[in-house]
Amino acid sequence: MSAAYATFGLAPAMRAGGVLANGDFQVHRDFVDFIVDGRPLLFQLSDLDAVSPLASDIPPAIFTEQVRGLLLDAEPPLPGGRYVIYGCPECADLACGAVTAVIERDGDDYIWRDFAWQTDDHADLELNGYHGIGPFRFHGTEYRDGLAALLDGESPGPRRRVLLIGARVALLAKLAAALRTIGIGADIAHDADDVHADELRGYGAVAFGRAVTEEERAAVRRAFEQAGVEVAYVDGLAPIVPLLVAQIEHALDRSPEERRRLTRLVAADGEAGVEITSPCRVRLTAYRLDRLYRTHAHEVFDGVLEPGRHRIPLDAKAVKGESFVVARTAGSVLVEAMTR
Repeated sequence: MSAAYATFGLAPAMRAGGVLANGDFQVHRDFVDFIVDGRPLLFQLSDLDAVSPLASDIPPAIFTEQVRGLLLDAEPPLPGGRYVIYGCPECADLACGAVTAVIERDGDDYIWRDFAWQTDDHADLELNGYHGIGPFRFHGTEYRDGLAALLDGESPGPRRRVLLIGARVALLAKLAAALRTIGIGADIAHDADDVHADELRGYGAVAFGRAVTEEERAAVRRAFEQAGVEVAYVDGLAPIVPLLVAQIEHALDRSPEERRRLTRLVAADGEAGVEITSPCRVRLTAYRLDRLYRTHAHEVFDGVLEPGRHRIPLDAKAVKGESFVVARTAGSVLVEAMTR
């Protein structure tokens, strides 16, 4: 079969979880994405909220079986030699829809072809085929080495935990509950003194409340540095649980910055500026605290944007007083305080 050669690679990626303005929850998923010709394959599928079958939270035996399938060392899960390339991030049920493709060998090469959106055992290429994507021909050595590395211990690590440090115990308890609901472990503490290094290695981020002093923050950082553990530090912008969850989600994002869809957010003078690298759905939510420290949330934008920079006007009522803007795509999230 004739097809132009494409480069094959793998990179860490994230399906951003979160607490949405309407009260719904979106599950956090870490996974390995496929990099074709230097660009995430997922980005070529327009506005798709999905993850690859190489997710960090599936059992090791299933993860190994997924890799073996992509290497054609296991039987295809679907008729016609088709394999799931991306599936539902919430349940992985084929009925929710999945991107599938035929994977086959041609000599030493591997070929991915006939991409389609599939909701049952059989794909209808005429109705649901991705006609502008593929076929891709990968050099066998590059392809096998990339996937085999996952079987040699380079698979994504377990879901990370977050250490929450602050003075408002009730708020921290609500934040921890929200994080656990979307699949992120969370612990509450006053400090990190006398905590064993092995335990500190389980954390991917430390979130500080606004009341935590600089001296207390420095002590926590020293504890992690002395243990040789690198973590992301989050300075909580406001006592608003969905806002803090969004900040923590951004801190946990391990994907390379040059391979993210959402790369910039500015919130100033009654408008938001966003920059994206490929067509995708972008949601903007404004949060504000009134004079009684009550939280108000407003969905201010929800639509598909083309690559580039965009300026989006914000409702003046949504961003008056102390306010913040969260920009979210399926794979990333950014947070900014509104400046005047």
